[in-house]
Amino acid sequence: MSTSVLFSTFPPFPTLSLLVPSETHIGDLYGLLCDRYPHLPTEEYLSISPHSGSLTPDTLISELHGASPGLVTLRLVPRLLGGKGGFGSQLRAAGGRMSSQKTNNNDSCRDLSGRRLNTLKTAKRLVEYMEHESDRKKAAADAKKAKLENLERKIAAASVDPETLAGKKHRFDDTEYLEESRELVDNVRSAVSTEEESQNRTAFNPTGGLEVSRHHCSGASSTNRGSGSSNSITCGGGICLNTAPQSVLHCI
Repeated sequence: MSTSVLFSTFPPFPTLSLLVPSETHIGDLYGLLCDRYPHLPTEEYLSISPHSGSLTPDTLISELHGASPGLVTLRLVPRLLGGKGGFGSQLRAAGGRMSSQKTNNNDSCRDLSGRRLNTLKTAKRLVEYMEHESDRKKAAADAKKAKLENLERKIAAASVDPETLAGKKHRFDDTEYLEESRELVDNVRSAVSTEEESQNRTAFNPTGGLEVSRHHCSGASSTNRGSGSSNSITCGGGICLNTAPQSVLHCI
């Protein structure tokens, strides 16, 4: 009696079929498959199994008959190349390490007063930070002082023997810069005082006015006096203030 055997395979292979005698052993099926389908992989990479359970090479096809006596369905699956084993123990060891490294974060919890623990920890860190504020300022000042001393030593080493300058204080003055700064401050003060005086004068003269104009001044000052009027220009560079009726220009 012959039995039709259907093999459900894996891509890219289609479903395979064989017609074999019922007394054929499972171990002989792969040779028959290779004779009919020579493009299949070798037997060491494939395995024949039922849809449930396992088979031995000595099992007969007739022993697998179910509801359909003339039909048997099997699976042709690829073999999985295994390792040396011990994967379960590795998983347990990894789980133990993960559980030991687990931290309990209770910052979102509240105490009996209703305040979050994270808020209390933040306040505690802030208090500690404020307590060490003076130490941080002192460390910053010391670092800045050391940096300046190092710079002075480098400058001195490039020009003079360091031994002659050891233990002495050095002062670096820029005379030109100091004079320009002093002149600028004096000009601003003079312009402000002159403007205050002109505002005091216009407060008693309702017909008087104040004009503000911008022009380029060369830095010179001149005064022209005519009949019935006075024209005075004070040049400091920048914005000129023109006050009426005397037409006095003040540059600030």
